Amino acid sequence: MNIKRFFSTIVCVAVVAISLSSCVKTDDWETPTVNCNNRFPEPNTTMAAFMAMAPASGPLLITQDTYFDGYVVSSDENGNFYKTISFQDSPTNPTVGLQMEIDRAGNYADFPVGAHIRINAKGLRLGLDRGVIKIGSVDPTFDIGRIPASIISRYISGVCNGNGLDLQKLVPRALTSLAEAKQSQYINTLVSVPNVQFATSDLGKKYLEYIAGTTTALDTDRNIEDNTGSSTIIRNSSFASFGSSIVPSGNGTIQFVVSRYISTWQMLIRDLNDVKIPVGGTRFDAAPPKGGTAITYSGAFTEDFESYSLTPSNLEVFPNYVNDAFLNNRYWQLKSFSNNKYIQLGANSGTGNYKTYFAVPVNFTAANTLKFNVNIGYWNGNALKVYTTTNYTALGDFGAATLTDITSSFVIPTVPTNGYGTLASAGTYNFPAALTGNGFVVFEYTGGNPGITTTIQIDNVVVN
Repeated sequence: MNIKRFFSTIVCVAVVAISLSSCVKTDDWETPTVNCNNRFPEPNTTMAAFMAMAPASGPLLITQDTYFDGYVVSSDENGNFYKTISFQDSPTNPTVGLQMEIDRAGNYADFPVGAHIRINAKGLRLGLDRGVIKIGSVDPTFDIGRIPASIISRYISGVCNGNGLDLQKLVPRALTSLAEAKQSQYINTLVSVPNVQFATSDLGKKYLEYIAGTTTALDTDRNIEDNTGSSTIIRNSSFASFGSSIVPSGNGTIQFVVSRYISTWQMLIRDLNDVKIPVGGTRFDAAPPKGGTAITYSGAFTEDFESYSLTPSNLEVFPNYVNDAFLNNRYWQLKSFSNNKYIQLGANSGTGNYKTYFAVPVNFTAANTLKFNVNIGYWNGNALKVYTTTNYTALGDFGAATLTDITSSFVIPTVPTNGYGTLASAGTYNFPAALTGNGFVVFEYTGGNPGITTTIQIDNVVVN
């Protein structure tokens, strides 16, 4: 027997036994200490002061150690933020927000929502990129490049609170409307807006569109509106894990990170917890009928719109008529060209589908004919229809009215496809003898973007 090896084995067993005995003295296990060391020095500027350095055009290279703090508001855990981190200068009532471009996914694991972070901007570029102030790496192709994953730690670090990362509860800035959210001061900050619903045109749809017959998703915009009549876009990435969920049909509160692409506002949710809107429930009329407070049924009149003031611009309230944005939120507006006033509507530069009615009260028993002038701009499809109705109630629901289509009795131009034509007579319509009593002549605009965006102008409506 190898005596030396024998005694060596006994000694080892004894040591292990003693060690185990000393470790398990009680049933209570102590949590090991987690060391957290602040890698960067204390801030030498604020985020607001740093962002104020951004030039009006082109990037600025930061050449000095520049430290400032922020709090993460974005999360790529559910795929709706792509290789970026958005952060604001305070967990409550922030004054500014900033976006960092990072060439790495899964950033939420190191920098979750509410994480207190510190930035060292030395070696990075600061600038306005497609409507948003960002910081990122020097890149030969882009003004603001993505920071390579291998060197992220040079520029961003968590701030410690005791032994771990300082995590703060974010309080979204409470705004009163979606229109208020569309201000530069809120970009890359977390806000919430009450009394919001998804637009009628998006009801029944998923957060993402999919290529027909496949599971391949597309980046998708969904329209939301509030009870003040303002609206905006919820932008969903094709990688969003919630893309197959149906948008809720009720109204409630939504919170989002404010963003912009060039001049288009597009808001970003982190996950469906940001959408505090019930699946069912009541909906409000986001764009209620306007005007209609001085309805008079007449069998002989001329409306040339010259009595209406151009101040304020884009007048939408005509007391003698009803202007109803039945679908979406665009109304007929008062316009002027060459000292001539008229009403106009088009879907260009808008988003979604539109259907808007302009209702003119008529005493059909006394009236004989209808005439009006029409002009077309940038024609790409027929957007105008003309109806008569006798069972529509002023400021009521057009969806419940019986509309008789008389469009074919008029000549509606289909040119020009570029620029504008001139106002000219659309012809004369003879009211049938059977049409009696009080009712309305209704001009309907139907279009959408994408889709028919033709601009329609109407003037000199004559009933006699």
